[in-house]
Amino acid sequence: MNEQRQTPLHDLHLELGAKMVPFAGYSMPVQYALGVKKEHEHTRQACGLFDVSHMGQVLVRGPEPAQALETLVPADLVGLAEGQQRYGLFTSEEGGILDDLMIVNGCDHLYLVVNAACKEQDIAHLRRGLAGHEVEVLDRGLLALQGPKAADVMARLCPEACEMVFMQHGRFTLDGIETWVSRSGYTGEDGFEISVAAEDTEALARRLLAEEEVEPIGLGARDSLRLEAGLCLYGHDIDTATTPVEGGLIWAIGKPRRRGGERAGGFPGADLILHQVAEKDHRRKRVGLLGEGRAPVREGAELFDDQGNAVGVVTSGGFGPSVGKPVAMGYVTIDRAEAGTTVFAEVRGKRLPMVVSKMPFVTPGYHRG
Repeated sequence: MNEQRQTPLHDLHLELGAKMVPFAGYSMPVQYALGVKKEHEHTRQACGLFDVSHMGQVLVRGPEPAQALETLVPADLVGLAEGQQRYGLFTSEEGGILDDLMIVNGCDHLYLVVNAACKEQDIAHLRRGLAGHEVEVLDRGLLALQGPKAADVMARLCPEACEMVFMQHGRFTLDGIETWVSRSGYTGEDGFEISVAAEDTEALARRLLAEEEVEPIGLGARDSLRLEAGLCLYGHDIDTATTPVEGGLIWAIGKPRRRGGERAGGFPGADLILHQVAEKDHRRKRVGLLGEGRAPVREGAELFDDQGNAVGVVTSGGFGPSVGKPVAMGYVTIDRAEAGTTVFAEVRGKRLPMVVSKMPFVTPGYHRG
């Protein structure tokens, strides 16, 4: 009943000496011999390879798939050009977030990547909401090649993939292996996410790891990298009790889908969400938090003002190796959300000062052309 599923790279992880942990129903590497801090630093300085094959990969086919999917997400998908990728949200009738996902316009279909922990419910949600459309769940590996030297590595295997810019997607042959590649990732660095047939995943991973710049990177460093980049982790920083506006994700609501737009509303929870967008009528907001000293502030730590009043909670936190100090994100009341405001996080009976800060905490390295 509780047996963990395995990705196509499971045996390779063991061969590389990974420490394996259960994650979203899978046995996944949390770190390798380098350790979390060095893996984090290597990704920021050179290039890391991540196994993200536990994510859900889905094709949606049928009449006007972009228009159909707009009934479930508030993004502008009709306006998404072929070969472009966009961040989206599944919203609930109550205005909460069911999951976040990536959406690619593949011309006659949409290619979606959804979170591992939510993929079964997401697939059911798609099948219920897109009657008359085919929702195909793919059995493919997914690799993320991330870091400032990712393009140098990719140029040796597939120079034409390096012609893409951030959030573009294409189909390429890498070292004789057919792949779907997007120029994106979840570290704040330049990089590529590579979808590959399950049976070819290990061969491609070994080929990439053979490059001198590339080290295998586990979930531990993936978490600290995305936190420094100010990127949400579903189930922690956003969830069904969080609206896109509270989560600081207004940019994921396409302008044509907002009040006055040509395709305003039409997605679950639209009345509440679009009211919050237009009227700024929400009581809390996701913010970045920078600490002092070295003590990390973890998820669940309560936040207080200087009068001792509870004003929020930390949803992700740790020590930021690239920042050199504790970093966190969380929710605070609107009156405490302005950058520069000091709040106090309760850690083991002590209240540590943290300053509300803009995110990301590091300068993004995305290749925008």
